Amino acid sequence: MANSPTHGKVCYLEIPAIDVARSAAFYTAVFGWQTRPRGDGALAFDDATGGAGASGAWVTARQPWTGQPGLLVYIMVNDAAATVEAIKANGGEIVQPIGKDAPEITARFRDPAGNIMGIYQEPVKQA
Repeated sequence: MANSPTHGKVCYLEIPAIDVARSAAFYTAVFGWQTRPRGDGALAFDDATGGAGASGAWVTARQPWTGQPGLLVYIMVNDAAATVEAIKANGGEIVQPIGKDAPEITARFRDPAGNIMGIYQEPVKQA
């Protein structure tokens, strides 16, 4: 099987939500995700990278992921400290502050539905 440029790429996420509009507003305000109606009427999202990034939808028929051992999704950000403040200002909760994974620049947060996700900031490259 020949690999294409998109082979192995994460392309779609389903994020549990209690209130889809509230979750959509949170991810739009904090991460710049764009929302759009799907053909079936559900609200979908595209991450801030545009067409090359991940897309998905919020689903109400699934329990939020609360951070027990298993899959943990990290969202890349330009400024982790500013993003932490945006998360808190938009109804999220920081559950692991920046510094716990040092030297990596990460933090974990609980979104309005209770899902635990992470943020990651690439370190500044030294010249």
